[in-house]
Amino acid sequence: MQTKPVMTSKTADRYPSRVKQEAALLKRLDPVVYSAWAAGSPLTKEQSDSYERDGYLFLENFFSPDEVRDWKAELKRLQQRYSEQEAEHVIREPGGKEVRSIFAVHDNNPVFRELSLHPRLTAIMEYLLGSKTYIHQSRINFKPGFTGKEFYWHSDFETWHVEDGMPSMRALSCSIALEDNTPHNGPLMVMPGSHRKFVSCVGQTPENHFKDSLRKQEYGVPDQDSLTFLAQEGGIVMPVGKAGSVLLFDCNVMHGSSSNISPYPRSNVFMVYNSVDNRLVQPYSGQKPRPAYIASRSEQ
Repeated sequence: MQTKPVMTSKTADRYPSRVKQEAALLKRLDPVVYSAWAAGSPLTKEQSDSYERDGYLFLENFFSPDEVRDWKAELKRLQQRYSEQEAEHVIREPGGKEVRSIFAVHDNNPVFRELSLHPRLTAIMEYLLGSKTYIHQSRINFKPGFTGKEFYWHSDFETWHVEDGMPSMRALSCSIALEDNTPHNGPLMVMPGSHRKFVSCVGQTPENHFKDSLRKQEYGVPDQDSLTFLAQEGGIVMPVGKAGSVLLFDCNVMHGSSSNISPYPRSNVFMVYNSVDNRLVQPYSGQKPRPAYIASRSEQ
């Protein structure tokens, strides 16, 4: 493993958040797609344009049922292992003991590490981000039937910028469905076009906020006026499809999901690819960095 030292100097904060008493909508200052499309690109021109315009791209049936079967088997093994066993990278549901997320699966699990390096995925990431990439964060999200809790509206970049020190919007998330995602089992919802506005949130971040925010986020939460504006401007969509489908979304797109009161579970492997040219600096909150299992500061 080659470890990059944490930068000790902080770059200029182009996306200030949690520093004022009023929320604000700021213009995005970074590109969305960092490569020029060409005939050999891993996405079609229409797909590339759609991602740039909307901030997300849904790729149905990207992986085969056989591939998904192996990943589901490993997911169930991990869920059983951590149903009672405690670990710092295992997050439980608010107010309960059910496993909500297992972090750093690309680092501590050979099955999901291999998935994170899948050549079909990495080719798309390198095209969209215009460089080599590394995994900033990975996790399995569990949303069991009847009891799976919601993830409130948020921009990932706001948290990664403030709490991790991610300088620019040059990262994206890849969510791989291991169960069928339907309108009934709490699928992810996104606001198309919201990636072009940065919601500067209110409230100073408490020390060690991550210990609570991974169960239920209370800081870095967008205000209702900004959410209403973004929804009215671009709408809300719910990309759903069979297990093996892949949802790519820009680090700054507004997204969230409702609770799952259906009988049908929803589980996803979630991996964040960051450009090697967008390595983390000191957190813009001025606080100490979050643990490596949440925000990697090394290329592996």
